[in-house]
Amino acid sequence: MALASSPAQTYTADEYLALEVESDIRHEYRHGEIIPMTGGTPEHNKIASALNALLWFALRGKPYSLFITDQRLWIPAADSYTYPDGMVIADPVELKPGRKDTVTNPLLLAEVLSDSTEKYDRGDKFEAYRTLASLQEYLLIDQYRPHVEQYVKQSEHQWLFTEYTGLAARVQLASIPVELALQDLYLGVITTKP
Repeated sequence: MALASSPAQTYTADEYLALEVESDIRHEYRHGEIIPMTGGTPEHNKIASALNALLWFALRGKPYSLFITDQRLWIPAADSYTYPDGMVIADPVELKPGRKDTVTNPLLLAEVLSDSTEKYDRGDKFEAYRTLASLQEYLLIDQYRPHVEQYVKQSEHQWLFTEYTGLAARVQLASIPVELALQDLYLGVITTKP
């Protein structure tokens, strides 16, 4: 005899935000569900840190704001809140009305893929991100091998896909004046997949 599973508890966005302020760990909010964010591997964190450093040095003194994994993003059309691994916003930063801790207008978003998040980052999360009018570019960065997938918005329902493989590859970003060398992005990272 199979046991019936109990339905997942749902929360309003306001309940989620109140709980999140008090929480010691980060959570995403998706259509009423609160999902804990698991800790990343050292390789994941090395890549995310390298991306942040490369973008920070390239954009310093320019009219952009750069955010890392602790900055919450609101996606109103998807009824979601996320914490992208990397986010660039063309100044000025726009905040969710009534909040001082939740941004709404990313120009570029980046996610470092792991086995547990890859399907979500490519699928439902990217679908939600595409509802943001400000978003012009999305990067998926593989943590297991030097490989980056770049999606650049061409029109409202059209995105151009380009992939880069190997440490010699260089990614020319379309939304900001930055070129990323994969050898810099993966510096000190031990790749574990062929």
